[in-house]
Amino acid sequence: MSLNGKVAIVTGSGAGLGLAYAQELARQGAKVVINDVNEEVTSQAVESIASAGGTAVGVTAAVGSTETAEKLVNAAVENFGTLDILVNNAGILRDRSLLKMSDDDFDQVINVHLRGTFTCVRAAFDYFKNNEIKGRIVTIGSPTGQRGNFGQTNYAAAKAGIVGMVRTWALEMKRAGVTVNAIIPVAATAMTETVPYFSAAIEADKAGEAMPDFFRKDLGFGTAADVAGLVAFLSSDDAANITGQAIGVGGDRLQVWGHPEPVVTEYLEGGWNYEALKANGRSIVEDNLQEVGEKMPELPADLQPKA
Repeated sequence: MSLNGKVAIVTGSGAGLGLAYAQELARQGAKVVINDVNEEVTSQAVESIASAGGTAVGVTAAVGSTETAEKLVNAAVENFGTLDILVNNAGILRDRSLLKMSDDDFDQVINVHLRGTFTCVRAAFDYFKNNEIKGRIVTIGSPTGQRGNFGQTNYAAAKAGIVGMVRTWALEMKRAGVTVNAIIPVAATAMTETVPYFSAAIEADKAGEAMPDFFRKDLGFGTAADVAGLVAFLSSDDAANITGQAIGVGGDRLQVWGHPEPVVTEYLEGGWNYEALKANGRSIVEDNLQEVGEKMPELPADLQPKA
């Protein structure tokens, strides 16, 4: 097993994608700190790992505060003697269009996703650096953070911010030998269960059947288990040279997302004043407009949602 002797924290790992990540890390030999806001859910997740022959303990606490971050690191060290891996997965949704989104809707999502990632990474890196551990940090981004999505101002800001922090942390952690990467997962979750577009895939998965090839291959959409392998790989010594990256995974597809780069560069002596922009700059920009949002391919007739 590739992670024998390693100790991992997985935030938001009581269910869903987070639980799949924790179970895969345990399957690969790591001892795991499970985290959720619900005591019963936390206990059930710990038991699922123990019943499969793994080792886990639970910490029931809301991610976001420095106190919770330090509590998670302390739990790893006190129960297992060290910490090697941090997977930041905890998150919530408060979807609203801009004019309907309250301050609280915005703040809650930013606190859990963005601030929670910051506080947990800071606590873990502090432990890694002070103990000369070449740790592994995996954060969770989203296609929404890469391209935007209607009704998700708060979530898009948080997920884009996480990728921005990863690029910065890769520079800051390089000397210590710590790697940090973002995963962009595309998988069946509680959220996608409510979207008619994915209904054929969700129904197949719940029935224990393989998702249709259209979803797995054309769309790169799959199960939580399809994402968990990448989490474990990036947490291993085999990924020692991979850091600062945003890597997409889902179904049968693996993607490396590019860093933002200009698509065109033009110079004008004296600078681009209003008149110059009106005469020449507008056409340069309009000829190179970038798409926003993610466009889904049309569903084949046999996969159309039932009326």
